[in-house]
Amino acid sequence: MSAIYVDADACPVKDEVEKVGTRHGLRMFIVSNGGLRPSQNSLIETVIVPEGPDVADQWIADRAGKGDVVVTGDIPLAAKCVEAGAQVIKHNGEMLTARNIGQVLATRDLMADLRAADPFRQGGGKGFTKADRSRFLDGLERAVRAASG
Repeated sequence: MSAIYVDADACPVKDEVEKVGTRHGLRMFIVSNGGLRPSQNSLIETVIVPEGPDVADQWIADRAGKGDVVVTGDIPLAAKCVEAGAQVIKHNGEMLTARNIGQVLATRDLMADLRAADPFRQGGGKGFTKADRSRFLDGLERAVRAASG
């Protein structure tokens, strides 16, 4: 049976995941270090992992595989899940696949190096928009269908 795993710390699309997951009758695992209110939805399991770097990511990576969908903005986690055969989608609807994960990882590493070299080049990502939310819903629907087929 397929499941949806959500890297829930700072995830802006938990409600959308619940909507799509419930429509398809999928188990959903909302994984974080804490601070989330558990859902009343019987298909959702809120998983609180111990504090520590990448503990939630490791929990997801240890479980996600073929037939599953992972929702994350964490590129190293996405790479592990893609390698395990899961469908991976970012919060803005961008699908991460075996075809593009190498380039996405390289870009992430390059940007980290640029920020480290220039202390004035920090943060500054685009805000989350209604268009991102719409793209996410469409992408999640496609990812769920691809994972189940």
